[in-house]
Amino acid sequence: MQAVPPADSLRRALGEVFARPEYAWGTGEGRGPFDWLRELWFRLLDWIGTMQSAHPAGFKLLLAALIAVLAGLVLHIGYVVWRITRPTTRSAAGAVQSGGGLRLEDARAHRERADELARAGRYAEALAHRFVALLLELERRNALSFHPSKTPAEYVREARLDAAGVASLGDLVARLYGHLFGAVPVNEAVYREFGAAAETVSRHVAPA
Repeated sequence: MQAVPPADSLRRALGEVFARPEYAWGTGEGRGPFDWLRELWFRLLDWIGTMQSAHPAGFKLLLAALIAVLAGLVLHIGYVVWRITRPTTRSAAGAVQSGGGLRLEDARAHRERADELARAGRYAEALAHRFVALLLELERRNALSFHPSKTPAEYVREARLDAAGVASLGDLVARLYGHLFGAVPVNEAVYREFGAAAETVSRHVAPA
């Protein structure tokens, strides 16, 4: 007859086994912060596998739809990147040529045009002209070389400013991108703040 282990030793062995993390049911102890995400991923994979086996045609349609969505996202991201990296000053130059004889080299004319557009409620265009005015003022001070084909980000890299000036110019470029391409709202207060910040950048030209 086989010997029966004592009850206390059996109870102790069972307690040691069920004290392991994998048996911590419903307590939440011993679980990592991302375990729920891993479980959700495994459930998704199980669901996809079940669908592939039970509904092959539906699975193929789902796969085609996901590929179409992914392609659309890639195209949208590419379009946004293209809009952000293309020269914004080129559009401002075009506005200058159609605006009644403003000279591209005249910073004061661009500031006046910016104020005129702001009074008409065309704040996004006003920001572009105000930024061009700043670039032309920095060129006059030999802090950079202006060209309509350059992007605003290029001016940040080449501008001969002190550290505070480079940071301020970079902040203006980020704001300009946000308002022109990111649909960030712009009003008179934003335009005035942008102009005031632009005025401070020209004070940070690094000594030659």
